[in-house]
Amino acid sequence: MTVGQARAWDRRWPELGRQVADLAAGPLDADTWFGRSAPLLLEIGPGMGETTSQLAKAAPELNYLAVDVYEPGLAQLMLRAEAMELTNLRLLLGDAVVLLTEHIAADSLSGVRIFFPDPWPKKKHHKRRLVQPEFVRLLASRLAPGGTLHCATDWAHYADQMLEVLTGEPLLRNRFDGWAPRPEWRPVTKFESRAREEGRISRDLIFERVKD
Repeated sequence: MTVGQARAWDRRWPELGRQVADLAAGPLDADTWFGRSAPLLLEIGPGMGETTSQLAKAAPELNYLAVDVYEPGLAQLMLRAEAMELTNLRLLLGDAVVLLTEHIAADSLSGVRIFFPDPWPKKKHHKRRLVQPEFVRLLASRLAPGGTLHCATDWAHYADQMLEVLTGEPLLRNRFDGWAPRPEWRPVTKFESRAREEGRISRDLIFERVKD
């Protein structure tokens, strides 16, 4: 971490952050942690937090939860949250699979966002990609009926894989015929800007949870 990030960690982590490994057994009591009852949205992999902080600020009606394994990124997100005076953002350090399996109740999330996850472009590494059938099945089970799973990537092959995997999950329904129009409310990330410079097209997918 930078000096500023380390100071932010020391200053704000006790209030805004928790480690997944240290959570009490059972579902996370988000209402108590946020100090209010509100729809809970989970973002997986916020990176350095530029987009996440803007999205949280734009949706004060949501309890916005971000999980990542990258401490400097979460520290930078805390700096942004502090500067923007956000009160509806909380951070978790650790494995999203463990979080969802052990600490997020079924049918409890209003939405899940996965923006520009690591594409693992080499074919031999595709098995490491986050968006796989088993993981999507887990995500779908944690969404409330009508809740949305929104993914975005600038890698064409990964976009195709996402579309195939999400379409194949019985608990999910595509809100659009194929790719979703790029939402105006989703900020342009540094990854998306770089993709445009390199001639890659970003794709959005928005699926919703159906009733069992």
